[in-house]
Amino acid sequence: MIEMQNPCRVRLKQRALLVIPYRLCTALRHGFGVNFNAMKGLRAIARFLGEYRAYQRGNDNAHFPARTLDIVPCLLDRTESTPLEPTYFFQDSWAAGKIFELRPEQHHDVGSSAMTVGIISQFVPTTMIDIRPIELELENLSFQRGSIMDLPFSDNSIASLSSLCVVEHIGLGRYGDPVDYWGSEKAIRELKRVLKPGGNLFVSLPIDEECRVYFNAHRAFTRDYIMELFAGFELVEEKYIYGTALFTAYDPARGFGTGLFHVRKGLQ
Repeated sequence: MIEMQNPCRVRLKQRALLVIPYRLCTALRHGFGVNFNAMKGLRAIARFLGEYRAYQRGNDNAHFPARTLDIVPCLLDRTESTPLEPTYFFQDSWAAGKIFELRPEQHHDVGSSAMTVGIISQFVPTTMIDIRPIELELENLSFQRGSIMDLPFSDNSIASLSSLCVVEHIGLGRYGDPVDYWGSEKAIRELKRVLKPGGNLFVSLPIDEECRVYFNAHRAFTRDYIMELFAGFELVEEKYIYGTALFTAYDPARGFGTGLFHVRKGLQ
């Protein structure tokens, strides 16, 4: 007996088959620049060659001869406005401002942007914890190898702690970590464990209308689930990034965004 397939299910499967090549092509496109396309690339090359020939012909500065072996084409930098990634721009500025305001004697960060941590370290002595070591030295910045799944600190030992755009990636294999279905929850548990009573924690997490896993990029959380994960902690401040703007209140109607959370551990 031949089993008849539901037409809706067949269409969903066909759509799913198209999603993977589309997403792979999008990933490659992002690797060459968010706005890269073939025609734009060809126009940029033609413009570069024309400007280079004009520079060679008219260059009267003997200190800087234009040698072909020295060319470094920068084809995607001619933009009408300064390119910025809104999430990192807002979240890193927010966290740095909070830490500068509180001025802890020592700050610890787990897995956030090394550039941001380096800037924070010039105002507050900072220890960076990551599975991947940094190979540069900077005064006031120290590095300690460790995993957010098993932080190398005792319980209730850290007064000021941050982890920005990190927790949502844990357990999805993106950075070489093993697949773990509960990776984000375990990471939050570790951050809570090492924080001192009265200590401050700054985290950012993707927000969506329902909990989702965008494998293998990141997970997204509902606000309710985040509040559940930090039950027993004081919510000092929350802000939300939607598109290119920063908001002071959660708005599920705006869809996917990023939540910024300053929580404090209760005194025991």
